[in-house]
Amino acid sequence: MIDIFKELLFTIAYTVRDVTPIVVVIFGFQLVILRKPIPNLKKIITGFVLVLLGLGIFLEGLEAALFPLGRLMAQQLTDPAFIAGDQIGRVLDWWDYQWVYLFAFAIGFATTIAEPALLAVAIKANQVSAGSIGVWGLRIAVAIGVAIGIALGVFRIITGTPLYWYIIGGYVFVLLQTMFAPRMIIALAYDSGGVTTSTVTVPLVAALGLGLASTVPGRNPVLDGFGLIAFASLFPIMSVLAYAQLSAWLFRRSIKSQPQ
Repeated sequence: MIDIFKELLFTIAYTVRDVTPIVVVIFGFQLVILRKPIPNLKKIITGFVLVLLGLGIFLEGLEAALFPLGRLMAQQLTDPAFIAGDQIGRVLDWWDYQWVYLFAFAIGFATTIAEPALLAVAIKANQVSAGSIGVWGLRIAVAIGVAIGIALGVFRIITGTPLYWYIIGGYVFVLLQTMFAPRMIIALAYDSGGVTTSTVTVPLVAALGLGLASTVPGRNPVLDGFGLIAFASLFPIMSVLAYAQLSAWLFRRSIKSQPQ
């Protein structure tokens, strides 16, 4: 218990060091450039303290639980004894890893739903759009995109195919979608790809990729283990644009079906 408390103190100290430049920039511009007092100073300071404590505890929790759990799941799911069963010793093909794909899809969806950054963006989008963009609709659309992206990224690691094939092809598809998507959703869709690379999704996804690359025969953790985060950033753009296009199509269809 004492060791955990010491590690937590060190993590909080590192968090303070990392957040200090942000505080200096914000307070510096407010006091030196704008030359105005900081409103609600006590409230802001209290908020910063809570943020620092929360980040420190959260990061320590990641190191103690989520990172080891992601590596452990990758090792267990890629264990030849689990995959091959009674046929252990045979050469494994990409379709033998179906449980890995399912786990990647599920963990991508679950971590995205739990992502606080996505929740904040969804709430703001709902407010500024006067309710036309639903909080849960956006969160589920992004989560589906991340889930598909992580599953496809796991497929890439298992098969050893080049990362740039997927990234280039994905962005070409996104550009085509952008040409036909409702203009109101385009900027939000591109932002939705960024908010998925945050505090909950990144640690588990990175641990999963590195664990897979370490246990799948013929894979290099440096060359093949990374890149899953790129899928988690790209595919939500597609899913949100598709969600907007589907909603617009259903709206037009409902108008046409109404009696004149």
